[in-house]
Amino acid sequence: MAVRRKKSQEKRIAQERIETLFEMAEKEAMKKNWTRANRYVDLARTIGMRYNVTPGPDLRRKFCRGCGTFLLPSVTARIRVGGGKVVCTCLKCGRVTRYPHVRERRERRRGRERGSTGVRKTPEEAGVEDL
Repeated sequence: MAVRRKKSQEKRIAQERIETLFEMAEKEAMKKNWTRANRYVDLARTIGMRYNVTPGPDLRRKFCRGCGTFLLPSVTARIRVGGGKVVCTCLKCGRVTRYPHVRERRERRRGRERGSTGVRKTPEEAGVEDL
């Protein structure tokens, strides 16, 4: 009788290996060893495809989906923030990726829901005393 594979355990191990490979890729990129860093990213992507494991959003933003290059800001990627978006441009292939930048908008929205009008109070109105 054949031994049954434990898919949940395989996926967990695959996720750990993907995270380890991205850490190793980051270390190699810091040493300016780009071929090895890109190889680690390629291996992580291959493991993810084989075991149907998607890397988290923080890991997905660390490589170019066009050419597979490990993205290190100001070295292999240009990062711009504006208009509610983070724009990441790969300097190797030129692919542009846009991510929503919603943290500030979410905080403003929460403030509006709580009844804040956006008008600042003077220190006296806020109840702050002089020290």
